[in-house]
Amino acid sequence: MRIAVLSDTHAPRFWKRCPPAVARRLDGVDLILHAGDVCHAGVLDELSAFAPVRAVLGNNDGADVAAWGALPELTFDLDGLPAAMVHDAGGRDGRLDRMRKRFPEARLVVFGHSHIPLDVEGDGLRLFNPGSPTDKRRQPHGTMGLLDVAGGALVAARIVAVT
Repeated sequence: MRIAVLSDTHAPRFWKRCPPAVARRLDGVDLILHAGDVCHAGVLDELSAFAPVRAVLGNNDGADVAAWGALPELTFDLDGLPAAMVHDAGGRDGRLDRMRKRFPEARLVVFGHSHIPLDVEGDGLRLFNPGSPTDKRRQPHGTMGLLDVAGGALVAARIVAVT
């Protein structure tokens, strides 16, 4: 299972339409995860043309994103891998323990909010933040994530530059 991971697209201020570099990486994925701050439900409709989308609400998301189906947090199965997604995982200090307590069954937690890409693992839990493809803030590039999952295992996780 090939999964694209996005967060913090901040439409329409930063995301006018799917950037070509993002679209190229969405081609052929089985699922798209959006970790919040979509800011306009039309982004989720646009992404749905590539693959099924699961999304959580970010602190800048309104009623239209909630009406689309985004929830404050999600727990789900990715080809046998227990996973969870939330927009804001809190500050860096204690994040791994905090996410382990919040999602005790998960082996992968996807989050956003900081716009800072992160891929870290500790004691059987992987935390993955794809950064933002459109609002890089102080990062050198806009980024997104790609995950490969098979048989209940995270086979590969990459953060890729898209700007």
